[in-house]
Amino acid sequence: MDVRTAEEYQTSHIEGARHLPLDQLQAAAGELDQGRPAVFYCRSGDRSAMAVDAFRASGWDAYALTGGLVAWAEEGLPLEPEGAEVAHHSGLPTP
Repeated sequence: MDVRTAEEYQTSHIEGARHLPLDQLQAAAGELDQGRPAVFYCRSGDRSAMAVDAFRASGWDAYALTGGLVAWAEEGLPLEPEGAEVAHHSGLPTP
């Protein structure tokens, strides 16, 4: 699950990833299958680590992609859309 912003997700993501922005995870948790492990990623790993902590505290088998999407891309693994680069995250809200 990609926990980045909509803008970051639209710029690049892992094929087949479900987009659930971090600020919407709690509301969407009831729609997810708790019987399956949950794997989260963000740009560098900070936001996905927060998601993992919260989900594990609720009894989930949850993991984060080490190093986030930056590490994924550095390994030469594919991003969607083809030829995309990892979006920068400013940490500031969009106007």
